[in-house]
Amino acid sequence: MTPLRLSIGTDHAGFLFKEELKAWLQAQGHTVLDEGTHSQERCDYPDYAEAVAKSVVSGRAEKGILICGTGIGMSIAANKMHGIRAALVYDLYTARMSREHNNANILVLAARMIAPEYAQEICKVWFASQYEGQRHQARLDKIAKLEQTQERE
Repeated sequence: MTPLRLSIGTDHAGFLFKEELKAWLQAQGHTVLDEGTHSQERCDYPDYAEAVAKSVVSGRAEKGILICGTGIGMSIAANKMHGIRAALVYDLYTARMSREHNNANILVLAARMIAPEYAQEICKVWFASQYEGQRHQARLDKIAKLEQTQERE
C-alpha cells in the first residue's frame, strides 16, 4: 500500500474510533492530519466535515476519512462542499465500488455500526481501489454540473 496524506475528522460519537483508526493508519505509514475533534465532549459534525473536505479540495490531503455515529450526517455535510464525493461505506464491496465507479475522495465510516478492526479492512480496500473512469466519468461530470448549477442560482 502506497502511503497517503490523509485528513481525518470525527464528532464526539466517533472520537475513540478515530483515535484507534488514526494509530493504525500511522502504523501503516500514512501521514494523518487530525482535524478533530480531540475529545468526547459533544460537538457538531458539520464543523469536522468542512475541515476534512477543505483539506481534500485544497490538496493538503490526498483523501479524507470522516467518522460519526452512523456516518449519515458526515456524508450529507461533506457532500455539500464543491468537489467532494464522500461515500458512506459499511462493507468491502461498497468501499471498492465507491472508488472504482464514483471516485470517492472521502471515506465515511459509522462508529456505531462497524468495528474498528473492520474499518481497517475497509480502508485497505478503499486505498487499493482505483477509479475506472470511462463510462463512469460522464456521471461524475453530471454531478460536477449540478454543483455549478447550484452555485449560479
